[in-house]
Amino acid sequence: MNNDALATIELELAFLIRRLTSITAAKQGGNLDRAAYLLLHHIHVQGSAGVKQLGEQLQLDISTVSRQASVLEQKGYVAKVPDESDGRAYFYRMTELGTDELLSYRQSRLASIASLVEGWSEDECGQFAGLLSKFNEAVKKRSQQQ
Repeated sequence: MNNDALATIELELAFLIRRLTSITAAKQGGNLDRAAYLLLHHIHVQGSAGVKQLGEQLQLDISTVSRQASVLEQKGYVAKVPDESDGRAYFYRMTELGTDELLSYRQSRLASIASLVEGWSEDECGQFAGLLSKFNEAVKKRSQQQ
C-alpha cells in the first residue's frame, strides 16, 4: 500500500475524530449521547436484549452496559422485562417514549449528515458509505482480537 495514502488516512482520521468531538460537544441538543443512542439503536433493531448480549454486541463490559441501561430506564426509554427462563436475569425492551426519542434523534443526525454531504453525488455518497462500513468492520475485527 502507498505510504502517502496511509499517512493521509492517518492524519484525516485524527482530524475527523477531533472535529466530530468538537461538533458533538458544542451541539448539546437532544436527550441522547452517543452511548445511549447506540444502546437504544441496538435494542430497537435486535429487539429485547440482556446486558451480556448488549455488552458483546457493543464491545462493552457488563457494568458499563448496566449503568447506561439504568439511565435509559430512569428516563423511561427502556423497561426491564424478567427472563422467563431465569428468574434472576432480565432483558431491556424499548418503550414507546424510547422509540420516539431514538427516531427523533436519528432524524436529527441524518439531517446533519445530509448537510455535510450536500453537493455530493449519489455515487460519491454510496462509495463513502461502503468504504466507511468496510473500514469500521476492520476496526471492529481488530478490537475483537485484542
